[in-house]
Amino acid sequence: MRIKVCGMTKAEQVLQLDELGVEFAGFIFYPKSPRYVLSHMSKEQLKKLKGKHINKVGVFVNSPVEEVLQMVDACGLYLVQLHGDENPRYCEQIANYVTVVKAFRLREGEDILWRAKDYQDAADMFLFDTEGAGYGGTGKKFNWEILKGGNVRKPFFLSGGIQPEDVELLKAFEQESVAKDLFAVDINSKFELAPGLKDMNKIQAFVKELKGG
Repeated sequence: MRIKVCGMTKAEQVLQLDELGVEFAGFIFYPKSPRYVLSHMSKEQLKKLKGKHINKVGVFVNSPVEEVLQMVDACGLYLVQLHGDENPRYCEQIANYVTVVKAFRLREGEDILWRAKDYQDAADMFLFDTEGAGYGGTGKKFNWEILKGGNVRKPFFLSGGIQPEDVELLKAFEQESVAKDLFAVDINSKFELAPGLKDMNKIQAFVKELKGG
């Protein structure tokens, strides 16, 4: 199972993730976030940051299209994750340039397939997270049951408060029919010592247990 660690702010920790076999590192380009990457690293540092296997994902919230595309080039981003209220046309404009992951923040009992249907042709992948008061992650897990039995028809990231203790739950979810489209799991705040500072021991143990290494 692929893993994305979001909210990265330190180059040395990104390189550690690469050594652990983590496939994706997420960088938040939302100024209101405590993990806003440009408060910690310059665009030039981000562009130079390269590992053997890891891919850089830029997370944006309702940013102008031109700004997103500029950051893709300036920071060497491989994927763009749209975590705001971006409409399908907006997603298409970005997807013409770079791979797009459209995030959906889910409420209890919501019909996610209905909500995502207009984005099937506009985004390359989906990400399912927990609904909160703002646009950032809540650190809370949404009820994965609302995905079970569904047919997403698009590779998706599973996010929303995933914890170090959730490996068995993730392995069980992987056996569900909907998980044929599960592309990666997305972890963040439950693996931190402070916002943007990851607990690498927790991540290492999680990666080893989830990947079976």
